[in-house]
Amino acid sequence: MRRFALLGLAILWLVPGCAGAPGSVRLGAPLDLTHPFDAEAIYWPTEEGFVLERGFAGRTEAGLWYAANRFRAAEHGGTHLDAPIHFAERRRSVDEIPVTQLVAPGVVVDVSAACARDRDHAAGVAELRAFESQHGPIPDGAIVLLRTGFGRFWPDRVRYLGTAARGEQGVAELHFPGLGADAARWLLEERRVRAVGIDTASIDRGVSATFETHRVLAERNVPAFENLANLERLPPRGFWVVALPMKIRGGTGAPLRAVALLPED
Repeated sequence: MRRFALLGLAILWLVPGCAGAPGSVRLGAPLDLTHPFDAEAIYWPTEEGFVLERGFAGRTEAGLWYAANRFRAAEHGGTHLDAPIHFAERRRSVDEIPVTQLVAPGVVVDVSAACARDRDHAAGVAELRAFESQHGPIPDGAIVLLRTGFGRFWPDRVRYLGTAARGEQGVAELHFPGLGADAARWLLEERRVRAVGIDTASIDRGVSATFETHRVLAERNVPAFENLANLERLPPRGFWVVALPMKIRGGTGAPLRAVALLPED
């Protein structure tokens, strides 16, 4: 428990200007928000997916155990980060995103009921305002996570993406919810969020052909986290998000290990 308290101190020093003073937050066990990277991990229909190439595993001539593998994967698949340069020219690549933008107080906006009724739902400003009326204002500088409920379908491609098709046909058949562009603008202009995340394959809904939400966020150098796990296990607020991608120089995206640090109680 002491190590989590020390981590909390480090985070509070790392993110200046956020609520809470050093020593004021007692943290419990972290919650993993990351799906495993394996052959079942869901990637965009035009991508190959995650491939683990098994290497040597056994005893060396000296009698020591040794194991090592190789992997290959697209930047955008599994639990991952979209860097701003993914949809905005001359904006930040993965390695240029400040760590302070990846560690912040989190809130979860639950839109799962609307998404259950309409798998093409785009969460709007009214839902963000409804969240605030019930749970209080979204803090400036927060990381906002959108819970659609689609995380429960992982790794079933048909239920998660709306199709099992691959290639351009698969892209044309995508049906899953996302964040509306107007809501993204409101989060940036009214709440100055550091990042946004979602438990679907894209921050834009699957039927989008213009990726406007991506473009709104990217233009302001705000990254997005996609294919998050376990959002249903988070409270609406009162936790921290730590979302650290593989630091790929010049990367438009990267595999992400995201965790939530929950209050001790």
